[in-house]
Amino acid sequence: MLLGEIALELAIGAAVGVAAGFLGAYGLRHVALPASGLYPIAVMAIAVVAYAAGALAHGSGFLAVYLASMILGNAKLPHAPANRGFAEGLGWIAQIGMFVLLGLLVTPHDLVNDFWPAVVIGLVLTMVARPMEVLLSLLPFRIPWQEQALMSWAGLRGAVPIILATIPMVSKVEGSERIFNIVFVLVVVYTLVQGPTLPWLAKALKLGASSDASDLGVESAPLERLRGHLLSVGIPEASRMHGVEVAELRLPAGAAVTLVVRDEKSFVPGPTTVLRHGDELLVVATDPVRDAAERRLRAVGQGGKLAGWLGTGAARRRSARRRARRRASTGPDTGRRNLRAETWRTHDPRDRRNRLRGGAFPRREDAPSLYHEGTPDRTNSA
Repeated sequence: MLLGEIALELAIGAAVGVAAGFLGAYGLRHVALPASGLYPIAVMAIAVVAYAAGALAHGSGFLAVYLASMILGNAKLPHAPANRGFAEGLGWIAQIGMFVLLGLLVTPHDLVNDFWPAVVIGLVLTMVARPMEVLLSLLPFRIPWQEQALMSWAGLRGAVPIILATIPMVSKVEGSERIFNIVFVLVVVYTLVQGPTLPWLAKALKLGASSDASDLGVESAPLERLRGHLLSVGIPEASRMHGVEVAELRLPAGAAVTLVVRDEKSFVPGPTTVLRHGDELLVVATDPVRDAAERRLRAVGQGGKLAGWLGTGAARRRSARRRARRRASTGPDTGRRNLRAETWRTHDPRDRRNRLRGGAFPRREDAPSLYHEGTPDRTNSA
C-alpha cells in the first residue's frame, strides 16, 4: 500500500513537471515580453507553479519542479544568457542560505563524539557506495572510465545533504541531532578535501579541453510585430566558422546576417566578408526558418563551410567508424567485389559471364580439348 502511494505521487509529480516544462517553454518562445528582464522572472514563476501544481495534485512537488526546470534549462528560450545568469545567482543565494542554516542549527561541542564516525561513513560512501552507484547508473551509456572516476569522486557536498538532514529535526525524530552532526562533518570535511582536488584529478585523467570545434553561443530574441527572431551568434576560438565567408554560410531564404561586431566595432557585412574568431553576428530570421537557420549556423561552426556535404566533425567521425566496421566485417563480399573488378578486365565475354555467375568456364587456350577441331573461330571468321 505504501509503495503504491509513493509510486502514484511520483507519477503525478512527473506528469505535472513535464507538462509545466513543455508548456512554459512553448509560451516563452512564442510570447514577446515587454522587457528582457522579465524572462528570468517568468522562468522562475513557471518553476514555482510546477511545484505548487504538483503539491495540490497530491503528487511530488520536488519531482515536478525538478523536471520542469530540466526542460526549461535545455529548451531554446529567448535571452538564454540572462536566464542562466539569474538562475545561477539565485542558486548561489540558496546555497549560502543553506550553509547559514546549517551553522545556526549545529552545536559545536557535540561534534567531537561524532567526528570519526562521520569520517568513516564518508570514506565508505566515497570509496564504495558512490563508485558503485555511478557504475550501475552509467552502465547503459558506455561513458569512459575517466569520466566515471571523476563523477565518483565529486559528491557528498552541497545543499542536498543539508536539506535532508533538517527534515528529521523538524519532525523531531529521535536521534536526529546526531544525524545532523554527522551530515555537518561530512559536508565540511569533504568539501575541503574534494573541492580543491577536482581540477587536479580532471587533469590527471586527461579530461581537459577538447580539440573538437566548440559550439556557437546563440541567443534568440523574438520580434513579435515582425514575426521574426533576432539571433546573436558568438564565434568562439575553436569554431570552424573562422575563415568562412558570409555567402558560404548558405542560410535559408528568410534569414540574413545583418551586422557583425568585431573588435568593438560594428559594420554591415557583404557576401564576401570573412568571419573571424571573436566576431559576434546579428542574424535576422523569419519565424518559419528560425530553427533551420540556427541548425545551419551550428553545423558550419562544427564542420566549416562544407558542413552540408561533409557533415560536422562528430558526423564525420561516426561515418569513419561505420566505414571501418564495414571493412572489418566484409569477408566473402570483399573477395566478390575484387573478383568482379578483375573479371571485367578480361577479354573473353563468356569468361566474364560465367565468372560473374559463380561458374568456372575456362578460357579457350586453357582447355583446347573442349573445342572440336575444325570448328571455325567466330572471331577470325568475322
